[in-house]
Amino acid sequence: MKLSFYGADQCVTGSCHCLEVGGKHILIDCGLQQGRDEIDNASLPFHPGQIDYVLVTHAHIDHSGRIPLLIKQGFQGRILTTRLTADLLDIMLQDSAHIQESDAEYKNRKNQRAGRPMEEPLYTVEDAMRVREFMDTCEYGQQIHICDGVDAVFIDAGHLLGSASIRLTLTEGGETRTIVFSGDIGNVDQPIIRNPQFFTGADYVVMESTYGNRNHTEVWSYTDELAQIIDETLGRGGNVVIPAFAVGRTQELLYFIREIKDKNLVKSVKDFPVYVDSPLAKRATTIFCGDLRGYLDEEALALVQDGTHMFNFPGLHLTETVEESKLLNMDRTPKVILSASGMCDAGRIRHHLKYNLWRPESSIVFVGFQSPGTLGRTLLDGAPSVKLFGEEVAVRAKVVNFQGLSSHADHDHLVNWISQFKEPKPQHVFVVHGDREVAPVFAQTVTQLGFAAHAPQYTESYDLLTCRQLEAGYLPERKKPAFEGAPRTTAAYQRLVQLGDALLGLIRRSKGRDNKTLASFAESLRKLIEKFEF
Repeated sequence: MKLSFYGADQCVTGSCHCLEVGGKHILIDCGLQQGRDEIDNASLPFHPGQIDYVLVTHAHIDHSGRIPLLIKQGFQGRILTTRLTADLLDIMLQDSAHIQESDAEYKNRKNQRAGRPMEEPLYTVEDAMRVREFMDTCEYGQQIHICDGVDAVFIDAGHLLGSASIRLTLTEGGETRTIVFSGDIGNVDQPIIRNPQFFTGADYVVMESTYGNRNHTEVWSYTDELAQIIDETLGRGGNVVIPAFAVGRTQELLYFIREIKDKNLVKSVKDFPVYVDSPLAKRATTIFCGDLRGYLDEEALALVQDGTHMFNFPGLHLTETVEESKLLNMDRTPKVILSASGMCDAGRIRHHLKYNLWRPESSIVFVGFQSPGTLGRTLLDGAPSVKLFGEEVAVRAKVVNFQGLSSHADHDHLVNWISQFKEPKPQHVFVVHGDREVAPVFAQTVTQLGFAAHAPQYTESYDLLTCRQLEAGYLPERKKPAFEGAPRTTAAYQRLVQLGDALLGLIRRSKGRDNKTLASFAESLRKLIEKFEF
């Protein structure tokens, strides 16, 4: 009975963990690595054909974004998640695939001019559309029999519509262990989404720690704070540009803006226009308006029951085409623009930043976590200028970090979440999904609460029957900032690094082979190193 760590280990994105029990291999999440977390998304540290099941905690791309790649490379098993997560995955993974294809097309135009080899997208829209063929769904609280010796139950993690924490009951060789995977633990008192539910006992816990070193700024009224920013910016004649994840965050903001308009809290431009410039957000919003029984909080349920549309209000416009998006930056009317992506690393938001960052009358409002290495974090860190589409753009707009809107639990709520585990008390807590400056520190906090805990490293593995480490992991070299204008390495060097990562994986998988084979392998590597040593 083995647990291996293949992503979000002392970093925030790329969540991926693997259980081996009774001869079956079960992944919990298979996400894209983003920002400086990224090693090589195309290189999976396991063979996809050996994976029997994938359990998905929620639809965000850093938890689900490599599932189409898994299928492309030979996965033939089953995928299990909640009903609404499955609906959101349909659109999110296809959108991610479109970005992969567009990025590859853009790079290949440059590669062709430079005489460099062509690149393939990580996966295609066709790959993403195949995911539904492998999908099974469940509801919160339902007891699911996965296979012999493995049972699961999903409960509401309070992070995104359909998000879940998962408890697995594992039996092997007559011995049983329980393990809980937190997924992303939600903030409390969010609109639409219910507060997180709790498990109260397990033998092992794998928990996130994104905000494990800090608490959110107290916000007494989301609507009042946001209304003030909008009122002041529009009064100056500027635009309010909000980089927002198309699924979850955009719908929450529409919920707040509807309240702001209902209460007439913006005086400078009474009927101010609001543009959602994201086809993905438009499609996601239709899911948020569908069958949400068992998923909404009480206030949102009341809005549904009395016929009020949670996200609709006068002045709301949903743009679809690229031409409509471009027209927004030609129209000088003060407006609110919500556009993806939330960390500014891709999508239409980069165009809106190009046209608004240099304007002192405009405001850029961040409403979610910005991973190190992303353009969003660079702006929050106070960069005087950034490069967008080959052009240096001065940062003169007001940059606001609206931390009260985070969908992640903060330090105190993470402590409260793990403190619920009393019977049985976990033998060990694995702290993941936090930067290497955060996860080990939060692991110490968990230790002070009376649990055995640590922050595992990439490729580390653990025996759940004996509660001991089997293999040590390592911390990959951090990627340089990914946004345009950052220092870039050559294609040849990148290829060398990719092969080096693959080689290290092969070395780690060679443990247990016969000594003659290992000695021959080592001698071949020694000669290769000597040949290229300089």
